[in-house]
Amino acid sequence: MIDFALLPLYLTTVIALLLIPGPDMLLIASSSLSYGRKVGVYASFGNATSGVILTLLAAMGVSALVAMNPLALDILRILGGAYLLKMGWDCLRAEAASAPDVQQQDNLAKLLYKRAVFSNLLNPKALVFFVLFLPQFVSTQLTASSGEQMLALGLLLNVMGLIFNLLLVVLVGSLGRPLLQNTRFRQNQNKFMGIIFMVLAVWLLSSQLVV
Repeated sequence: MIDFALLPLYLTTVIALLLIPGPDMLLIASSSLSYGRKVGVYASFGNATSGVILTLLAAMGVSALVAMNPLALDILRILGGAYLLKMGWDCLRAEAASAPDVQQQDNLAKLLYKRAVFSNLLNPKALVFFVLFLPQFVSTQLTASSGEQMLALGLLLNVMGLIFNLLLVVLVGSLGRPLLQNTRFRQNQNKFMGIIFMVLAVWLLSSQLVV
């Protein structure tokens, strides 16, 4: 369901997009650096989950309807920014003694998975991206419908994105291992993540809705 004549250009474009730093990369990298590889892996799968949902919405045309309504996009942006601000505030308020140790990674990993899902779903730029990007590679030469082609293209994009993010987790997680053994860093890791969430909130609320 993908036009193989367009596939090389599509793959090249996706790779270029993945290499551009963005809020998803920042969240996954900072999670891996602060809490270890396992948390970073869960955050990566959370990002992939939201990507699959957005792909399905784009293929069904739902996201296009939302993207044509500026008010809906503004509401999404405000909700997303408020959600990230709340997460940042909670992290900043957390006491140093409550900073999770290695044995607590299971619960933390599930929490970061949920946060990655919702932060991406509430990012209107992600919605607009799927609406504007995927149709560029829909071919009239195939018998498959535009929805089917967008679904295939979106799933391929998400698989490539997941692989890229997992490689990022391995790299950053290895660099962050000495930090996890540092008592001073462990005492302030919640505050570090709080700052990251605040940065993401400002990034989302101040960004223009263009891709």
